[in-house]
Amino acid sequence: MRADRVFAYGAAAGLLGDLLLGDPRRGHPVAAFGRAAGAVERVLWQDHRGWGALHTAVCAGGAVSLAALAATSVRTSRTASVALTATATWAVVGGTSLGREARAVGEALAAGDLEAARERLPHLCGRDPQALDADGIARAVVESVAENTSDAVVGALVWGAVAGVPGLVGFRAVNTLDAMVGHKSPKYRRYGWASARLDDVAGWPGSRLTAVLATVAGSDLRGAVRAWRSDAAKHPSPNAGPVEASFAGALGVRLGGRLSYGGRVEHRPVLNGDGRAVQVDDIERAVRLSQRVGGLALGLCVAGRLLTTRLLNGRLSAKGRTS
Repeated sequence: MRADRVFAYGAAAGLLGDLLLGDPRRGHPVAAFGRAAGAVERVLWQDHRGWGALHTAVCAGGAVSLAALAATSVRTSRTASVALTATATWAVVGGTSLGREARAVGEALAAGDLEAARERLPHLCGRDPQALDADGIARAVVESVAENTSDAVVGALVWGAVAGVPGLVGFRAVNTLDAMVGHKSPKYRRYGWASARLDDVAGWPGSRLTAVLATVAGSDLRGAVRAWRSDAAKHPSPNAGPVEASFAGALGVRLGGRLSYGGRVEHRPVLNGDGRAVQVDDIERAVRLSQRVGGLALGLCVAGRLLTTRLLNGRLSAKGRTS
């Protein structure tokens, strides 16, 4: 079976598996990678960019190498190749768990249980929950849904379409390393620099596709385009900016403002300043938009891979006839 069809069938099956099963409670492959990366960090950590770059190369390179070895070992079997792609897709995407956690926080807020919402929020993002009121928690959830639609779904599908199982695994490895060491704390400002920069590069295509699809699939196309064009560049993250701005415009809400991470207060630029403040009901709207974006991304990535293969085969055939 051609590689493009392996990806098409495998990615569709993997996304269906995520929809039906979500993430496993125990033994998640991404968690296992995180433990291995943590062990490497304990050996290599130095307050130096070079040692951080080595950490990134060892962890991300090791994950991609193992994925490539696995893909090579099953390439003679159509069934095994599709099964491996499906398993890798299911392991690296997290759209169902993202929606489940967002809705759990939304349900707590709707019930007026602020403490329960604060307790659940760390499952979704790294904000300081005690520093947030109900409105701040709702805004944090919508922002997290937007950003993780790119990181946990679309970006993985894009790299899977480009490079198969190694692309799927490599993207999740890079994204996980960024979450672990890529933040600007005193410990990781230099050591995590390489992971953060690599994540910016790897996340670029998925974030732009997410922004485009959120614009198309949302309820306010003009508002999403306007917010993306005017506000995305204001965000400190080159990839989160377009995604959060387009979600803000598509939902008609205002994102950004005061944030608190690990006791450190940040003041982010406001995205879609003409929008209204986020309300609890907007969490469900954001989750549904995220699901539509994920479905569209699968269709586009599969179609793109099939079309690219057809065009390349056509050029090779034409070259063979003229040689």
